[in-house]
Amino acid sequence: MKNRTPLIAGNWKMFKTGPEAFKTAAELALRVKEVDGVDIMIAPPFTALSHAAEAVKNSRVALGAQNMFWEAKGAYTGEISPVMLKDMGCSYVIIGHSERRQYFGETDETVNKKIQAALLHQLIPILCVGESEQQRDAGETFSVLDKQIRFGLKGFSSEALRTLVIAYEPVWAIGTGKTATSAQAQEVHQFLRGLMEEIFSNPLAKSIRILYGGSVKPGNIRELMEMPDVDGALVGGASLEAEVFSQIIQF
Repeated sequence: MKNRTPLIAGNWKMFKTGPEAFKTAAELALRVKEVDGVDIMIAPPFTALSHAAEAVKNSRVALGAQNMFWEAKGAYTGEISPVMLKDMGCSYVIIGHSERRQYFGETDETVNKKIQAALLHQLIPILCVGESEQQRDAGETFSVLDKQIRFGLKGFSSEALRTLVIAYEPVWAIGTGKTATSAQAQEVHQFLRGLMEEIFSNPLAKSIRILYGGSVKPGNIRELMEMPDVDGALVGGASLEAEVFSQIIQF
């Protein structure tokens, strides 16, 4: 029996202007106002955070960001700091998403710095890990994940990581329509939980929430959530419409 509160998080990526974000967020807040026992988060683009924050004020929906820099301020053109995210009303931040790693040079070292900064500023970090199709086909899934966890979380104590969320996102399933089977997801989530126990502690491993991300839809969320080590979902495209996303939240 799981005693971890599920988290359903929506990553809006590079979609929605401010007014569009306000409309979607307001509709979502209305649709999920009676939902209980599930934590809900949306991560709009930076330019839409203030609009979304206004729309979800005093609702069940929390606000997150898709990325951030590890310094509180400074000469870092084009970056956003954890202080700025807190000011916008964010309580979560996604760190190390596969698209950040693939297109923008995110490494386990920069992920580590960002998690440190997030925790320092009382933001809940969602650490993304996952393997490519090539790595999965080569049988390297567990070794890739082992490295991402060990280096991404190097130097932390189990106490420091008590709010951390992990999101397993098989790169081959993101935006492709392919989804890991519930059994494949469970196998990886079980491995990640065991790894957290090995590196940190049994209490942290038991309490940490591990989300699945990779073409999650209303049609597959229930089966995924029935797996003992799946504690929620990081949803991409299906989180862009309030009606569809609310169906996932009410799995």
